[in-house]
Amino acid sequence: MPFPNIDPVLVHLGPFAIRWYALAYVAGILLGWRYAVGLLKNERLWIQRPPPMTPDQMDDLILWIAIGVIGGGRIGHVLFYTPSMIWTDPIGIFRVWEGGMSFHGGAIGVATALVLFAWRNRLDLLRIADVVVPAYPIGHFLGRCANFINGELWGREAPAGLPWAIRFCNEQITKTFGYCPAGDAPRHPSQLYEALFEGLVLFLILRWATHVAKLGNRRGVVAGMFVMFYGLFRIAIETVREPDAGMPDFPLGLTMGMILSIPMVLAGAWLIWRGMREATPEATAAQAP
Repeated sequence: MPFPNIDPVLVHLGPFAIRWYALAYVAGILLGWRYAVGLLKNERLWIQRPPPMTPDQMDDLILWIAIGVIGGGRIGHVLFYTPSMIWTDPIGIFRVWEGGMSFHGGAIGVATALVLFAWRNRLDLLRIADVVVPAYPIGHFLGRCANFINGELWGREAPAGLPWAIRFCNEQITKTFGYCPAGDAPRHPSQLYEALFEGLVLFLILRWATHVAKLGNRRGVVAGMFVMFYGLFRIAIETVREPDAGMPDFPLGLTMGMILSIPMVLAGAWLIWRGMREATPEATAAQAP
C-alpha cells in the first residue's frame, strides 16, 4: 500500500505551524484530564473506598502531568535513543514539535510528578496512579496516529503478500527529508499496531478494570495492569518495529524498547499481586471484634 500523502502540518498561521503531532499531545492531555475527572465523580466506582482525590485536585495535577509527559518524554528520547544530540545539537533538544518523544521517559516524568504531588498534598500515591493511568491510552492512541502521519517509527520490512504493508515513501516525506529514510520496501505499520494495542485495547482493559471489576478500590491494581499490559504489548510489537537509528545490537535480539519494558511487566505483576492480597476497608471492618 502507498503511504498517504498527509502534510504533518495541519494549518499554517503566518510564521506559526500547527502540527498534528503537537495537536495529538494537547488533545490527549485535555481528554485524559476530563476522563480522569469523570472517574472521580462517578460514585458507583468507589464502593469500598472514597475517591483518592477531589476533582479540584485533579485540575491541579494535570499541569504537573503535562510537564512530566513533555519534559520526561523528550529527555528520555535524548538519553535512551539519541544521546549524541547532547553535544552535536543541544538546541535541538528543545524542538519537541519536530517529534522525538520516548514513552518510557514520559512515564518516568509522570511518575516523578505523581510522587511529588502526592507528597505535597499528603495523598496516597498508588491510588492517584489508579485514576491517572486509565486516561493515558487516549493520548497514546492519538500520539501513535500522529507518528504515522509524520511517517516516523515505521516497522521492519514486511513479508511478501502482507496486505496492509505500507511503503513509507511519498512526495511529502521526500520533501521533508530530501529522500525516503525508510526506503521503498513494504513495511509493517508499527505505529498503527501500537495505536491499536497500547491505545485502544489497553484503554478497554483498564475500562473493564475500573467500571466492571471496580478494581479502583484495590490500591495499585489498576496501575499495575496498565504497567504490565503496556510492557507486554510493547515487547510484542518491538519484534516488528524497526530499531531506532544508532542503536547497538543488543544480545538475544532485544531492542531498547524491550529492555525498558521488561521491568515494567515485572513491576506491574508485583503491583497486581500485592493489591489483590491487601485487605479492603470493608473486609478489615468485618474482621474487627
